[in-house]
Amino acid sequence: MTRTFQHLALWAFALLSLPMAAGAANEARTLNVLFIGNSFTARHNLSTVVKAMAEAGNPGLTLNRTDVIYGGRTLKDHWRLGTQNIVKQSTLTEAEEKATIAALEKDVAANHKDKYAPSALARHRDLLPKIEAYRKPWDIIVLQSYRDDIEGDPTLYAEYAPKFAALAKAQGARVILYETTPATQNEKALTAPPDPAPVLAKEKAIASLAKKIDASVAPMALVALRCQTQRPDLTLRFVNDAHLNQTMAYLTACTLYAALFNQSPVGLPIDTVTDIRTQEKPAPDKTKDRDGAPLTRKFSDQDRADLQRIAWEGWQEFQKLP
Repeated sequence: MTRTFQHLALWAFALLSLPMAAGAANEARTLNVLFIGNSFTARHNLSTVVKAMAEAGNPGLTLNRTDVIYGGRTLKDHWRLGTQNIVKQSTLTEAEEKATIAALEKDVAANHKDKYAPSALARHRDLLPKIEAYRKPWDIIVLQSYRDDIEGDPTLYAEYAPKFAALAKAQGARVILYETTPATQNEKALTAPPDPAPVLAKEKAIASLAKKIDASVAPMALVALRCQTQRPDLTLRFVNDAHLNQTMAYLTACTLYAALFNQSPVGLPIDTVTDIRTQEKPAPDKTKDRDGAPLTRKFSDQDRADLQRIAWEGWQEFQKLP
């Protein structure tokens, strides 16, 4: 048994061993989950879809989710913006938070074009007087990649994920690597399956990183490839927007569910995903997505079953990588 699966088994045992709340019909359990990322986490309110799946598949569970989002940013950017303080909030000191605020104030003064430092500064100024109220430890921390997992040896993702993971483990939290795949998502139906070689090469690198830091993985490049091979009629990104569409968001939520619980999402009743960005052209319409389709997509029973199965099969395939 690998260290990751030993960790999963111990965590699952601890979760199932929590005491039942008085009078509860099901065992009362709580997971505090922190999602760190950019629009690939923000779109479709992804963490809320994961929450709905988690609670539907685990009666008695409450998943408390918190997002730290900076659009288009990577883990390196998050480190500069002080997100590591959110990771270690259960032990964060006032001196550490004041030092982060001072550094961000310096960044804001030096670079007026940096639109992320001001929002990070506001976040940390808000946190400072509330440090004692935010002492709850995280159970799971999700680290999203975004084009920082492709080039370099090590990649920037491989450089910064261990930094965040070390802080997470010090708080007693599990880590999930949410690997995005913006370059391989298809906006049109495919007539032939994509070349699997580059996807497998990337996934082996992610698997190596995961083993190094004892993390679970949501391997979206591999899951997307499996979907493109088995259901080439489905598209995974918008035509008029480079982001993941509702189908890819659903696949991602199912894969994160597998990574969270080491169990299949097949049979979960959740069947809708709603994007947060609306149509702008040819005219604004808040009921439609960027491609002019309904903002909320309700999946047919067949599509829902296929996407859940594909996510689970892709996650299982990833576990077999060397």
